[in-house]
Amino acid sequence: MDWQDRITIDPAVLVGKPIIKGTRISVEFIIDLLAQGWIEQEILRNYPGLTHEDILACLRYAGETLHSEKVFPLRTA
Repeated sequence: MDWQDRITIDPAVLVGKPIIKGTRISVEFIIDLLAQGWIEQEILRNYPGLTHEDILACLRYAGETLHSEKVFPLRTA
């Protein structure tokens, strides 16, 4: 499964943040829940429209975004 099958970006929804298709739930929100210690079962119980695959797609999107990030060293002094 590719994250593109489940994640979309629409400027008319949440100011263009990546969201899970068919929802107004952002990838950022799901990643934040996981970072706060929520487990997958809690997310699925509290957001019954989501699936295991949706959560995996969020993680894949975040991973791919970080892989494509370019970091340049800053010169000091």
